[in-house]
Amino acid sequence: MRFVELQSFYKILNRDIATALQESGHFNIFRIEDMQLPDYKPVTYSRRNFFKISLVTGHSKIHYADQSIEVLDSVLVFTNPMIPYHWERISEKQSGYVCIFTEAFFNRFGNIRDYPVFQSADGAVIPLSAGSISRFSELFLKMFNELQGDYAFKYDMLRSLVMEVIHEAQKMQPATGGPVVGSNASERITGLFAELLERQFPIELSNQVIQLSTPSAFAKQLNVHVNHLNKALKEITGKTTSRLIRERILQEAKVLLKSTNWTVNEIAWSLGFEEPNHFSTFFKSLAGITPNKFRQSEAD
Repeated sequence: MRFVELQSFYKILNRDIATALQESGHFNIFRIEDMQLPDYKPVTYSRRNFFKISLVTGHSKIHYADQSIEVLDSVLVFTNPMIPYHWERISEKQSGYVCIFTEAFFNRFGNIRDYPVFQSADGAVIPLSAGSISRFSELFLKMFNELQGDYAFKYDMLRSLVMEVIHEAQKMQPATGGPVVGSNASERITGLFAELLERQFPIELSNQVIQLSTPSAFAKQLNVHVNHLNKALKEITGKTTSRLIRERILQEAKVLLKSTNWTVNEIAWSLGFEEPNHFSTFFKSLAGITPNKFRQSEAD
């Protein structure tokens, strides 16, 4: 599964991102019919930095965290940057819209992550009846047309339309799916965990902060109980959830200490440590040396 950010997403669609970027964040909307993905092959979007709302009509399967939901008609799907998601096309004919935006697009209007449709698989996949598909199609078409216009306050209007989609969706009953069937359930959970862990790296900017750093946080995003996650990882890797997280954070810490001129405090903050001394204690307990001494040493 590939990491796809905004630039890569636009490259796939052969679109120019420059014309869509705004100072107040990013918003865009596409018609699925216009996307023309080669040979209709399934494409995985592992989003690290943008949210997505899809209105899709056509036979498909939604693989969301540990759930697999078959869609025969129309569906609304809400995805955030930190939940593994895969849209599998089954029928060749697909129609609808894809709306993408960054968290910054809503910064002045609250935290978009707090809405239930973006928090877990339990409320993110919503099947639509013949009546409701008409209503949502009108909203997406309005967004599509509004974006092409020159109204001075169109982005404020677009925020309102996105919020209307969110609230209307949250009033409805989400779809229920079963766990994805694989050769081994523990292998499946382990793979999802590893993907979610890696999605947070590499850290390339000093103001970039990892969002998940505890077993419970990962379990919530994967829609499983923390004990179930720990058991699966222990079975497959021989290591606990906490240990796997600590080892990956340590690996990134070493890279940042050697390859950047960031202060230890900046590195600590990027890796999710609110107090620099907690990071120093963490690093020394695993590496046997303080961050500053590691930076000065020749060791890798």
